Formats: sequence, structure tokens, C-alpha cells
Amino acid sequence: MANKIQISSCSISAHHCRCFEKLSNEETEFLNANSVMITYKKREIICKQGGFVSHVMFVESGLAKVFLDDGINSLVLKIIPDGNLLGLSSVSEERNTFQYSAMAYIETKIRQININVFRQLLKQNAAFSKEVIDILSANSTQVYGRFFCLTHKQAYGRLADILICLSSRIFKQDEFHLPLTRKDLAELSGMSAETVIRMLKKFSEEGLISQNGKYFRIIDCDRLKRISETG
Repeated sequence: MANKIQISSCSISAHHCRCFEKLSNEETEFLNANSVMITYKKREIICKQGGFVSHVMFVESGLAKVFLDDGINSLVLKIIPDGNLLGLSSVSEERNTFQYSAMAYIETKIRQININVFRQLLKQNAAFSKEVIDILSANSTQVYGRFFCLTHKQAYGRLADILICLSSRIFKQDEFHLPLTRKDLAELSGMSAETVIRMLKKFSEEGLISQNGKYFRIIDCDRLKRISETG
């Protein structure tokens, strides 16, 4: 019997960027001379879908969401924690606009790197280029898996996925203070805020989690994982 393939709908980027480690000292100095650090406040827009691209962004600290928006509806593609890049989809010289928007969930520090400098480094440093290609590949795989699960998993499975990913990829512990609102969780799991509130209460009643305002504790991760797999 073939093994069942597990596909995660986790929207949190797991690929920690190491491409800058491949730069020489001279290239690092060149990059630093052509980048600036900007701090974005909570809920501030970092980049706007359709806006002109002048830089690639590296998240030094904080947490941001990447989303598509048509003015009426929005779809969260992924969450970007520190150590990740934004704007890679527009690195090609054939694209000069952002393909998505990004917003800071909490205060977030972004290093903006001149896109022409970034492109020059891609051309002259093969190891650097390979790392960037690996990041793009991981991003694509993650988004494909998320779309599959959003359309095939039931609501309980999607919410279990989000809680597991927050615990393991962002906070790296079972107990954490969640900076996201119930509306944010609803966007991530493709449900209404009311449904998320009701399901969180059910998870609490069943002893899977405990919650007190924004404080969460994963009590039974194994059961949450089974709900995620069968949801």
C-alpha cells in the first residue's frame, strides 16, 4: 500500500535565508552600502501590490504577511518571520512591479536592498544565485501546498495546521503570546472570525489547547497533528 503523502497548509515560511553568507567581504560591503534599514509599525503596509519595485527586502526582525488584494477580497499567501526575503518574485528584469502586498503584523525591521545591486550580485556570484533559487523553489512549494489544503481540508484541519505552524516555526515552543487577532487567524485559515472563535473554544474544551486572551498553550500536539492530517 502506498504511503499517504502529507501536505501542509502552513503559511509560515520555513526557509531561513542564508544567501548572504555566500557573498565575499567586498560584495557584502557593496550590498550594505546600497541598502537601508526601515522600521514599520504594526499594521503598516510594507509594499503594495502593483507598486514599482526599487528594492528587495530582508526581514531583520518582526513578522509580516504577504497577501493578494483586489480591493474587495484578500488572500493571505504566507507569513514572513525574521530571516526571510520579500520581493524576490520581481527580481527578474522583465518584472518591475510587486506581485503582492505585504503588511507588518507587529513592529518589523526591514533592510531594503537596491534591486539593481541585488541583480548584479545574482549575475556575478553563482553560489548566491543558487541560494536565491532554492528560496524561490521553497516559496513555490509552500504556496502550492497551502492552496491544496485550503481547497481540500476541512475547517478543523486548517486551523490545527495554523496553530501547529505558529508553535513550531514562529515561537518554537508550546506556550506563546499570539500577536495575531482572531480575524488574522480567520484570514490564514480561510474561515470567518466567528468560526475561528467557535473552533478555538472547542479545541480548548477538548483539551487540545488552552487560551487566555492572546496567550496560547498547545496541550496535545499529537492530537492536533492527527486533526491536521485527517481534516
